[in-house]
Amino acid sequence: MNPSTTTLARLAALAAIAVAATGCGAVKPVQAWERGALAKPEMLIEGDLLEARYNEHIYASKEAASGGGGVGGGGCGCN
Repeated sequence: MNPSTTTLARLAALAAIAVAATGCGAVKPVQAWERGALAKPEMLIEGDLLEARYNEHIYASKEAASGGGGVGGGGCGCN
């Protein structure tokens, strides 16, 4: 690389950092009237509770062990 290419790459990296930093500054806290919409059950990451339990059952069946979803041990009795 010649010096002008290195300088150009540094300027491009600096410009990308500046653009990213200004984007982070635009984030604002959630207002009180918006929290009600975010607290609805539809907004959960895992979605439906029944579907989550079903997926956990399928996972446990495929792994041939029960548990292991949040506690030590995999259901084999070797805690």
